[in-house]
Amino acid sequence: MHSQNLINVISDALPNLNKSESKVAEVILSDPDAATQSSIATLAKRAGVSEPSVNRFCKRFNAVGFPDFKLKLAKSLVSGIRFVNRNVNPEDGVTSYTPKIIDSTINNLALVRDHISHSRVNQVVDKLIQAKRIYFFGLGASGAVARDAENKFFRFNLPVSCHDDVLMQRMLASTGTTGDVFFIISHTGRTKEIVEVAEIARNNGSTVIGLTASNSPLAQQSSVALYVDVPENTDEYMPMSSRIVHLVILDVLATGVTLRRGPDFLPHLAKIKDSLKSTRYASDS
Repeated sequence: MHSQNLINVISDALPNLNKSESKVAEVILSDPDAATQSSIATLAKRAGVSEPSVNRFCKRFNAVGFPDFKLKLAKSLVSGIRFVNRNVNPEDGVTSYTPKIIDSTINNLALVRDHISHSRVNQVVDKLIQAKRIYFFGLGASGAVARDAENKFFRFNLPVSCHDDVLMQRMLASTGTTGDVFFIISHTGRTKEIVEVAEIARNNGSTVIGLTASNSPLAQQSSVALYVDVPENTDEYMPMSSRIVHLVILDVLATGVTLRRGPDFLPHLAKIKDSLKSTRYASDS
């Protein structure tokens, strides 16, 4: 375990912990920094368990006792790796972290491929086909994904726009009507501002599509939610594979819309492609 980040190890073990252990784990994961400064009595009180339960928890994770556990936890925090990628260790060189990040993305894409609801994808395509106007909303890294969505979906001869400013999002949501689709992208689905925007849009009769985690506040505010559960903790790390997965899901939806439009729509797409030919140098191949 010495080469693994203890926070990651506890997170991965969480589903298999007993009730007392889960309580201790949740308190630690909610604020690891505070846990490193805490006494065993204080941590036990916060978790609602006994001090021996905390000691047993520590020993489960290869610590001699609570002081040793706090030292291991502190090392995980000061490494700084938690803000990069959960699969990367402090001692990793380029030959280690490069394949780790790529493999992690491949694994998460495969995970979503195997678990995504095809009926839900079909339902979202239906909503996009029926839309009079589509707004793509995202904040931070999700804003970049929303921009990519605008680039794809404007080709379908629909009024499409992308917005990553929360004030503009609120104003647009407040003027939305039936027929407007607000496609809101958020990996966690827990950003208060974006959830409030979804609520405003729905209250005005607009359709809200959430590309987000299952059971998140955004999913609950969405007319239709497309669940993408990627094991990436963006509270601690830079968004990496979750962003790539969202881009691929948008490719899936764009393909669905294209196929639904049928062959009569292909000349329109060809016209857009042809408009770019004069901007490019000839290919050598």
